[in-house]
Amino acid sequence: MIRRVFLLLAGLSLAACTGARDLDAPMVPLGDFSLGHNVVVAPKVQTTATVSREVPKEQLTEALKSAIAERFDRYEGPNDYHFGVSIEGYVLAKRGVPVVAAPKSAMIIRLTVWDDARGAKLNEEPVQLTVLEQLDGASIVGTGWSQSAETQLMNLSRNAAQAIEDYLVKQNAKEGWFVDDTAVAVQPPADEQGVEESAVAEAG
Repeated sequence: MIRRVFLLLAGLSLAACTGARDLDAPMVPLGDFSLGHNVVVAPKVQTTATVSREVPKEQLTEALKSAIAERFDRYEGPNDYHFGVSIEGYVLAKRGVPVVAAPKSAMIIRLTVWDDARGAKLNEEPVQLTVLEQLDGASIVGTGWSQSAETQLMNLSRNAAQAIEDYLVKQNAKEGWFVDDTAVAVQPPADEQGVEESAVAEAG
């Protein structure tokens, strides 16, 4: 199934992310978020040799782990959240006929986010994210002609990291995943506060 999906993705001309272009811009707010464990595995990763270059699993996981760290180590919130990422499949485009049959690089990952303070998953089922290489002059004619496998993998991994960030932003807005409950101390009304202080004094 994954192989058929990649054969379809390889022919697409749209891109989902802009990679590292926004890393120098102000960070998207993510509440109390700080990245704890950054775990990337690829136990059953698939590709399709007809359109893809192949790289070792270790190189694949290290590239994505580095891209995630590059993006998320910038956040310094008070609470740790852990990522568990599984790379399900990838395409690093080979040389093809420019424009007509130039394959596109793609990656499919599954992400689980853990809340360290609660010791629980934020998403019970892993979310699947599919990312493509960004569309520019090189990708129109096929990055198989213009880029090495290492460069393709780095750019694709950065796109995947940004896709993760986009997902977290959406979930934070929808579900309040990263609201810092300690940021605002709730004070009782003045009269209740006076009663509370009196009770403390009497107890002493």
